[in-house]
Amino acid sequence: MDSELTLYNTLTRRKERFEPLTPGRVGMYVCGPTVYGDPHLGHARPSVTFDLLFRYLTALGYKVRYVRNITDVGHLEHDADEGEDKIAKKARLEQLEPMEVAHYYTERYRRAMDSLNVKSPSIEPHASGHIIEQIEFVKRILDAGLAYESNGSIYFDVDAYNRSHRYGILSGRNLDDILTDTRELDGQSDKRKSYDFALWKKASPEHIMRWPSPWGDGFPGWHMECSAMSTKYLGERFDIHGGGMDLMFPHHECEIAQSTAALGHDSAKYWIHNNMITINGKKMGKSLGNFITLEEVFTGSHKLLAQAYTPMTVRFFILQAHYRSTLDFSNEALQAAEKGLDRLMKGIETLSKIKPSEQSDVDVSDLRRRCAEAMADDLNSPMVISAMFDWVRIVNQIADGRQHISAPDLDELRSVFSLYAFDILGLRDEKTAGMAAGKDYVTPLVELLLDMRMQAKAAKDWAASDKIRDSLAAAGIRVKDRKDGCDWEIE
Repeated sequence: MDSELTLYNTLTRRKERFEPLTPGRVGMYVCGPTVYGDPHLGHARPSVTFDLLFRYLTALGYKVRYVRNITDVGHLEHDADEGEDKIAKKARLEQLEPMEVAHYYTERYRRAMDSLNVKSPSIEPHASGHIIEQIEFVKRILDAGLAYESNGSIYFDVDAYNRSHRYGILSGRNLDDILTDTRELDGQSDKRKSYDFALWKKASPEHIMRWPSPWGDGFPGWHMECSAMSTKYLGERFDIHGGGMDLMFPHHECEIAQSTAALGHDSAKYWIHNNMITINGKKMGKSLGNFITLEEVFTGSHKLLAQAYTPMTVRFFILQAHYRSTLDFSNEALQAAEKGLDRLMKGIETLSKIKPSEQSDVDVSDLRRRCAEAMADDLNSPMVISAMFDWVRIVNQIADGRQHISAPDLDELRSVFSLYAFDILGLRDEKTAGMAAGKDYVTPLVELLLDMRMQAKAAKDWAASDKIRDSLAAAGIRVKDRKDGCDWEIE
């Protein structure tokens, strides 16, 4: 694991050698979900991407403080100046407290992340729990002369900021382009310029969630929560700020501006963004009818899916593409990921059963070197998977007696597969997950029943065949018939 780690810094638009501000310690802040609906594929990719980075930095020996926020209640999403908080709207329609809605969907998000084997962050702060910090941040920007009050709301003065700094440094945009692309929204008459953004909004009478402030009752602007919470838990300067590419503008651009205005400098050293998921080549969206929740993927209930797919299949599908590349989601792509994951897990299972020889005729150092170099090259998980696939082929040759491996080399090979497949990529063998003390008591029993089912099918005893299949399904074991037999997995 001694390869030099490089990460692509969106701020500089190049790969940079990773050097943390404090040796041996890393502070990482990632924009988490806005919890007003069921977790979907758009949540899965950044969660898996930054879980990969979290796991890898930990494996390198760093002590990582990973902060991932929860955007719950009070704000207007995407800095629209009029409208209704989406969580408050759902609460009104369903006759619930806004906090009930936020808690319900937060818990659903966490359960979905658990199923994807995404580690919990070190700290998971909620926007609504840090109103005081956000108000103090707004005060500092006002004191710096880079914000103004208008009708009880506080707006960031982009023109004033741009005279001494550069607004658009992250996204590469300039103010003329932003002015051309900015839609005129109701309520923007309070602003000096359409591209000024809200730091604090005066609450309209119907706005449920509101807090007292020096400027009257209101709520923070969308961008303010991340500046306030990241610096609270990681300090005024920290290492990594991450999120989806869709957050680069305006969210992260505004964060940089308001943090620089309040602190005198940007707080994050590296800005890292994952690319988007598309579906059959089109952007995912509810209006297009191709919006898919994770529950729909796990149950196979969406019309675009031919079957259910396990959480590890989804995780493997995401890891097969580099995090900065577009990832096209389709039923065929998931089927391919399912087969690839099965091949890898079977290879690892085969490796566990190999008996060593007196000597080796394979160079096991190749796998560790290739995996280390791939991960150090901007988290190139597809190349790690490719290297492991190459070695699965060699493992099968060893199992067939066509190649030989010594006991020390066998231990090394098992160690590398375990490190990269399970500890760093975060995969798990869903067939044996949850077995007591790591012992697999289920597999031989299931395979015995499946042998009996094959015998029943051969005898055309369809009733017995169906009964075995249905009994396994009732026990949470899904049987998948194939041309050359059948396979199974724990749901």
